[in-house]
Amino acid sequence: MLWTIFVILLVLWIIGIVSARTLGGFIHILLVIALVLLVVNLVQGHAL
Repeated sequence: MLWTIFVILLVLWIIGIVSARTLGGFIHILLVIALVLLVVNLVQGHAL
């Protein structure tokens, strides 16, 4: 489930790069959330 959320947030962030003028700050927050989820998943012991 964490991987699904990570992928969704990552895709939204990539879309945000394209439309940076409209959503700029919000997309960077999504990136931070996605990275935090990735770190949490790795710390819990799940391999890539």
